[in-house]
Amino acid sequence: MVSLLFGLVVGFSLGLTGGGGSIFAVPLLVYGLAMPAHEAVGVSLVAVGATALAGAIIRLRRHEVELKTAFLFGIAGMIGAPLGTGLGAKLPAELLLSGFALLMLLVAVRMWRQAVRSPAETKVVRAGDDTVDPASGPACQVNPAGGLTLTSRCTRMLALSGILTGLLSGLFGVGGGFLIVPALVLAASLPMHRAVATSLLVIAIISAAGSASYLLAGRPLALEVTALFVLGGLFGMGLGAKLSHRLAGPQLQKLFATMMVSVAIYMLVQVFLP
Repeated sequence: MVSLLFGLVVGFSLGLTGGGGSIFAVPLLVYGLAMPAHEAVGVSLVAVGATALAGAIIRLRRHEVELKTAFLFGIAGMIGAPLGTGLGAKLPAELLLSGFALLMLLVAVRMWRQAVRSPAETKVVRAGDDTVDPASGPACQVNPAGGLTLTSRCTRMLALSGILTGLLSGLFGVGGGFLIVPALVLAASLPMHRAVATSLLVIAIISAAGSASYLLAGRPLALEVTALFVLGGLFGMGLGAKLSHRLAGPQLQKLFATMMVSVAIYMLVQVFLP
């Protein structure tokens, strides 16, 4: 039952933000269920991937997902995910958890800075604006039909972002939405709602690769905990998606940033002062 509740929390966070929520999965599994860190990464990969896939299917039906971008980003991420899972298996649990805590702190800082930044500073320049210098503007441009124009610069940026996201996903069991959404907004010129929707499909693709790599290596996976985590995540995803339209973005990001800092500090204390 606790696994179901924790899955609900992660799914709710994922549905609310479109990215960042999955970063709570591993701490909940390790400190809430006393699961070994390496196994928690495997459960997180499977559960987060399944939850994100359910959310992506809903967004696909609404035609909010940029498929070409999602598959390019996701395929690149599939290269990085096995590398991350392989590296993570070789790291001591203490080092893995310390790295995870530092990652949470970095994500929290980015979310807080984004929340206090003025809208004008975060405005994405759309294609067709004659004042934009292609060399300094977004790496990708949106054509009049609403799709991406995949130039070599655009493809290279998405591929590199995808590989990095996949590496972190496989290493720490996170979905990587905290990297995917900004990359899609700033590099791919996608509006925020399409970036969030597209990120869910990317997370599902990358998590699938990481999960397959984890299982093929013969590592343990608590099936009952994973199933309950996924079930809770599905309910949480739907609830979070409904509430996301009613909550103010900046206040929500500050709340998540504060929660991440608190969890990260707790993890570091547990590692260095057990």
